[in-house]
Formats: sequence, structure tokens, C-alpha cells
Amino acid sequence: MIAFKVPGMTCGGCAASVRRALGAVAGVKDVQIDLESKDVRVSGAPSADALRTALDKAGFEAEGLPVA
Repeated sequence: MIAFKVPGMTCGGCAASVRRALGAVAGVKDVQIDLESKDVRVSGAPSADALRTALDKAGFEAEGLPVA
């Protein structure tokens, strides 16, 4: 499980975009989002770099995502 924050998520549409972007990353099994706290939890075995790239392409930044 990889947990981090996405401070730019401000609405349900943002959360859906983040979920879609992260869900498309190889190795991701599940994406859980708490919009109120901006917390994201990704289960599976994706690389942190791939998650960061997917978020960047979707227009979001991650806070606390491990650096490879």
C-alpha cells in the first residue's frame, strides 16, 4: 500500500480524474480516495515514479509520494 496526499483535489470530478489516472498505472489493484482529507491509498505493486507521472499528466501533484 502506498499512501500520499493530492492537495489539488477539490471536488468529486478531481477525485474521479485522480482515480482514473492512477487506476491505469500498471500494478495498481485498487485506489481509495478520501476527498475531505485529500488522502490517496493505492494498493498493488506500482512504481512511485509511474504514479507520479500519471498524476502529472492528469494535472495533479502528489505530496508524500516516495521518491525512487
